[in-house]
Amino acid sequence: MAETAPRPGQDDDPVLRLERWKGDWPPDDPHANFKSEVELYGLLDPLVTLRGMSAELDIPVGAIASYVLARWATGGSGGLLELGPEMVPRLWEPIAAAEAADSDELRLAAYHQLRQMISWLKVPLDDPEVYPSQSPGESSPPARP
Repeated sequence: MAETAPRPGQDDDPVLRLERWKGDWPPDDPHANFKSEVELYGLLDPLVTLRGMSAELDIPVGAIASYVLARWATGGSGGLLELGPEMVPRLWEPIAAAEAADSDELRLAAYHQLRQMISWLKVPLDDPEVYPSQSPGESSPPARP
């Protein structure tokens, strides 16, 4: 597990160690899809992109990384809309296969596959410590001071 620790002299700025992960999980693990992606995306070095953005935009790498993590982690259902070009086809695939086969058994299997895929998307929506309730009409993080 990645550890966070304050940097000397900057107690409010956590330090995060990025790490690759290769896990083993049972075939019926309800989080298998997410775990598979963590393992797969762990093969990439996100700092290549963040360093390029940092140089181009004159924003520290850590500030961009914090933005990316906060934006993704607090996106809730908005994250699904933003990931639409990638996620919607992935969600539709088991449905299309079941309908093409005209099989109730495959429809039920598609339901279970979709339930697993969607369950990790809604985790922050179900946990008030991760994604606090918003005031009525509030749809984004509070404005900067």
